[in-house]
Amino acid sequence: MLVETKYFGALELDDDKILTFDDGIIGFENLKKFTLIYNSGNNEETSITWLQSVEQPMVALPLISPFYVMKDYNPIVEDEVLKPLGATSDEDLFIMVTLTVPSDITKMTTNLKAPIIINAKTKKGCQVIADNQDYVVKYNIYDMVQQMKKGE
Repeated sequence: MLVETKYFGALELDDDKILTFDDGIIGFENLKKFTLIYNSGNNEETSITWLQSVEQPMVALPLISPFYVMKDYNPIVEDEVLKPLGATSDEDLFIMVTLTVPSDITKMTTNLKAPIIINAKTKKGCQVIADNQDYVVKYNIYDMVQQMKKGE
């Protein structure tokens, strides 16, 4: 399938690279089909991954592993919320969080409250709201990124 994107040009995708979000994602509930585009950086753990809509070329959300941001990240989510993903085991689940990078880069944040969870086996995904009281929607990560650049 040929997918047109604003930021990555035309991409040829196999059907097994398409992820289905039955309920869409927050702010884009009408979009159901996405693919992941990986940043070609050397450090895969801290690289940005893009959640690219296959239905809307303009929609590409930057994602990062929450474990880079918070080593003990463990969102509390009701099992019922994950049922649409199909049978799940921990090794099949892939968790990412969205990034917001405003013009003032020192205000770069990630959303720890609403992770995106993907079942790699069933190719189904959802965005959930974590019950953790200490997880926030705008968690500043600028200092963390600067430390990473310095190799700390």
